[in-house]
Amino acid sequence: MSPRAESVLVVEDDEGLAQVLALALRAEGFDTHTAHDGIQGYTRYLQHPTDWVVTDIQMPQLDGIGMMQCIRTINPRVRTVYMSAAVEEYRGPLDRETKQFDAKVLHKPFSRSNLLEQLNKSRADAAQDPGAAQRH
Repeated sequence: MSPRAESVLVVEDDEGLAQVLALALRAEGFDTHTAHDGIQGYTRYLQHPTDWVVTDIQMPQLDGIGMMQCIRTINPRVRTVYMSAAVEEYRGPLDRETKQFDAKVLHKPFSRSNLLEQLNKSRADAAQDPGAAQRH
């Protein structure tokens, strides 16, 4: 029996980018789901909990940080990669996410290899310190 593929929820309001990211992650063996705003992302997570959430920050209705706060009430250990062109605008909340939950941050635009590097870095961090993602 082969091991279960890690799963990723990609939440991005640019539907084309969401599909490109999902395809790239599928090619790397991840089971992927997509959503196009924070509310849809939260709902999708409730329906299909994933190991990872790769999310844009600036989205209509509910931003990525707010969505992750909701998801973390259910699963504080979910690994997260935030993506944004406006990282500096969210520096405070992102610093808290990084310290408390070992979240990773990607500055848009980024490459496929940048995303995979962040996922692999998070895997390595979790392997070294399994409790890191649940510290508050």
